[in-house]
Amino acid sequence: MGITIYFEKFGSPKVLEEGDDRLPEPAAGEVQVDNRAIGVNPVDWKVVAGYLQDWAPVEFPAVPGNETAGVVVAVGKDVADFAVGDEVIWSGFTGGYQQSFNVPASQLTSKPASVDFEQAALLPVAAGTAYSALRQIGVGEGDTVLVHAAAGGVGSAAVQIAKALGARVIGTASEANHEYLRSLGAEPVAYGFGLVERIRAVGEITASVDAVGGAESAAATADLLADRSRAVTAVADEHAAAAGIAGVERAPDYVESTAKLAAEGKLSFVIADRIPLSDAAKALEVSYGGHVRGKLVLIP
Repeated sequence: MGITIYFEKFGSPKVLEEGDDRLPEPAAGEVQVDNRAIGVNPVDWKVVAGYLQDWAPVEFPAVPGNETAGVVVAVGKDVADFAVGDEVIWSGFTGGYQQSFNVPASQLTSKPASVDFEQAALLPVAAGTAYSALRQIGVGEGDTVLVHAAAGGVGSAAVQIAKALGARVIGTASEANHEYLRSLGAEPVAYGFGLVERIRAVGEITASVDAVGGAESAAATADLLADRSRAVTAVADEHAAAAGIAGVERAPDYVESTAKLAAEGKLSFVIADRIPLSDAAKALEVSYGGHVRGKLVLIP
């Protein structure tokens, strides 16, 4: 028996309900996992609100959540890669806001022993997006990468991964987050009027990762970077499309590669808050409000 957070109609986080489910034994090809930590992402409240229904429809009752870390407690037939007691990372699209669940073994990645459950649960979405973005535009030594919204989950991961790849990083953020960006190894620049001029004063960029979307970041990238093949956005909105900036294409090894970086001490997240799974609605309200430094974690 375990807590499950679900919704039966689209709406605000207030539509979330709590239930207790008794899981069946995992089917062939499945693994049963007891989750120890669950990542919270903006995509979760967008799913609950119904904003992504045209792109990835859900059926009711639906469970939000797309990244967790936990321990294998049962294994179905035809599963050779995992055994009871293994520590794992799960990455999917929905279904993560559960104390325990049965998932396809193909959606699991072994968790490095040196990475704790909370940090591991935050890797697939934010770090996976950042890793995929930087790989997509070929960032490496000698590059100067501009990271828009560098203090958030995707942005802070992009800063750390770009530094690990040998690049120089310029990051945009509110002034309150500048010291934090310096601690990650980025050179901070404030948002707002005059952004392009402030970035130019710091240095010439050779690549750009946009973790926030919107008109300001797209326009700045367009002004600063002639080669749009070296620009990518995590929010492929109309502004990015008009500027010729491609969306992120998820790399096939995004969980394994980011877990390796975390195990090597090259990637970690500031945890903005740890919230009980039973208070998932609160977590989504905080996420919806934006301006979260680092990441939110649900604790089952």
